[in-house]
Amino acid sequence: MSGHSGLQRAVLWALGWIERYRYIKFGIVGASGTVVNLVVLHLGHEYLFNAIEASYNKPYLSLALAIALATLNNFTWNRLWTWSDRVRTLEAGEAQPVSLRVLGMEFGQYITASAFGSALQYVLTLLLSGSMDYRLANIIAIIAASVSNFLANDRWTFKRHGK
Repeated sequence: MSGHSGLQRAVLWALGWIERYRYIKFGIVGASGTVVNLVVLHLGHEYLFNAIEASYNKPYLSLALAIALATLNNFTWNRLWTWSDRVRTLEAGEAQPVSLRVLGMEFGQYITASAFGSALQYVLTLLLSGSMDYRLANIIAIIAASVSNFLANDRWTFKRHGK
């Protein structure tokens, strides 16, 4: 029983450690977005848009759809977990229902803040896919864009509000 208890303590310690470091949470969310991105990119390029994209062997439409769905995934999880302590649902110290106006404003800011990273990802993927598999090119581009996305969203979309 003590081994099980030790495992539980280790898991709880690891979860507590992750909770303290926002960039790690952002990275975990980003990893889930990368999975969404790669699955949609592959399905789009190999099946959904194959008739259109096969002639020029570049995943233009698939990549745009993949980025859009991964961005929606990342916004949702970053809002619910990474920056949950900063979302604008608290008024007078009490939790309020999420208003569509606030949610829309935050999503708009997230999209704007992530636009540079998304554009960087799009361009790098297309450039690199000329010399390597498009999926590997996409992973490299995602990593390159992640730092700018974190900083822009940490300092603008989910910035700290004065108490």
